[in-house]
Amino acid sequence: MKRYFGIIVVIALVIVAAVASHRTASARATEAERDADFRRIQSVYLERVGWMRSNPDEASYRDELKSFFKAYFDDVDAHLDRFHGNKKFDSYLAELEQREASGGEKKDNRATDRKAFYEYARKQFDALHEGRYRPVWTATDKGMRLDVVSNDVVMVMGKPQIRLQLVLWGAQRVEKDEGKLKKMVTSAAFDTVWKLTDAKGKLLGEMRGADPSMKIDYPERLIAEFPPQMVLGHYDLDLLPSDVAKLEMTINVASHAASGGNANATYVWKLDVPSEWKLGANETWEGATQEERPEEEIDPAKASAKKGE
Repeated sequence: MKRYFGIIVVIALVIVAAVASHRTASARATEAERDADFRRIQSVYLERVGWMRSNPDEASYRDELKSFFKAYFDDVDAHLDRFHGNKKFDSYLAELEQREASGGEKKDNRATDRKAFYEYARKQFDALHEGRYRPVWTATDKGMRLDVVSNDVVMVMGKPQIRLQLVLWGAQRVEKDEGKLKKMVTSAAFDTVWKLTDAKGKLLGEMRGADPSMKIDYPERLIAEFPPQMVLGHYDLDLLPSDVAKLEMTINVASHAASGGNANATYVWKLDVPSEWKLGANETWEGATQEERPEEEIDPAKASAKKGE
């Protein structure tokens, strides 16, 4: 009887091991299938996005935006349904919480910043996902598209600021292996100039800026389903002097390709300055400094007079 009992135990153990092995193999197969399907979705997106980035006709670009992103997110949603994925898109927050819980006494001093970057990317992601992405201005150059997504006046540390929120499509990037980790390195260096003129074109002031604030050059790290190869960020500008009538914003973006080439794109936005962007008549422009310029550079009328001499 003991011998039969021993045989039964061995058989049971073999069955348990076989079931566990089958489940492990099945889980691995499902994971591989899920990864392959997600790579397919990204591949289809990257095949289609070239036209969206380079389309020179602004009207048709705007017309195609909704259907373009709908096709991408329909694929994403079907993928998440099929593989029981996280439709809350908050896996990064869960990762931060897990990291904090396992850290013991060691505190992540940048946890608040990381959450802020996630929330920033999430707002843009939701606009794309829900079909609400409507740039106020757009331009394309060197295969990269720059959108000014919003230009609202917001309060920053108790002070009104003009927030120019940007999305850059198609900056060059490369994935690098760093031991057990993979890191995406995106090349997108900004150099921006704002020229302020009065109604007659006389230069009243000029501002310069480098990379935008809250620059996120790999949003997929925060939300895996974020449309690939975008860079997010914004500029916050002080309110402008009351006599400023027009603004010309020139954004230069340099992007270096892994193959060695350089894409140097230039985007120029000229607009009439809205009244809500201006200071009151008796308010002074903070942070202004004086700089000598030739008269003909400041005043077009003087330049025309010199040419006529």
